[in-house]
Amino acid sequence: MKKKFTKKDLKDFKKIVQKRKEEILDDLKHISDDTLRKSQKEASGDISGYTYHMADVATDNYDREFSLGLASDERKALYELDDALKRIEDGSFGICDDCKGTITKIRLKAVPSARLCIKCQQKREKK
Repeated sequence: MKKKFTKKDLKDFKKIVQKRKEEILDDLKHISDDTLRKSQKEASGDISGYTYHMADVATDNYDREFSLGLASDERKALYELDDALKRIEDGSFGICDDCKGTITKIRLKAVPSARLCIKCQQKREKK
């Protein structure tokens, strides 16, 4: 059963999505500032001219890779939020991709980029 959201509901969801996008962009900026723009020497806090210990280099590389993984996840979330904004505009927001039923407001407030109702999401996760 398709139940359309009111204009006010859609406006509220749009604000939620935009707020999440801003938070993610802020997180990405911090990741970029803290990890990607610093040289290995600056990141380690070592300003001397001595060579690195192999364990320190490995730790620094791990930290950098971890941060890049976080940035990748954040970019994926941004893409999903952009998609949610498009669905708000075209009227398909809140409609489950699988069963075409309405996704609950509670779920959409928690996961505004959700494309599936809880039942369909659970079915997919069991596969």
